[in-house]
Amino acid sequence: MEVLRDSRGWTHVELVLSGGAPWGFTLKGGREHREPLLVTKVEEGCKAAVAGVLIGDEIVSINAVPLTGYRQEAISLVKRSHNALTLVVRRFASLPIFPCNAKLF
Repeated sequence: MEVLRDSRGWTHVELVLSGGAPWGFTLKGGREHREPLLVTKVEEGCKAAVAGVLIGDEIVSINAVPLTGYRQEAISLVKRSHNALTLVVRRFASLPIFPCNAKLF
């Protein structure tokens, strides 16, 4: 998993799902609806969950193909993925999580 952060608090994360469909996530929105293309559901224990896909992730690229934002385009690229699916998602970087015994100064 590769993570790139920008100065505005967003991260771009590359996630690799393997093993073939079903991948276990649902997309909603898209340019045709004037909304970002977002993951709205991730099945528990599925390939998407194991790879780290989160509800609310915005899909930026699929298999190294930058998306124009249309849902149908994304669905087509996902359906053409047989053994592996590489997603780059955009998500807001959360605050760091510290173990309960960590000392904060």
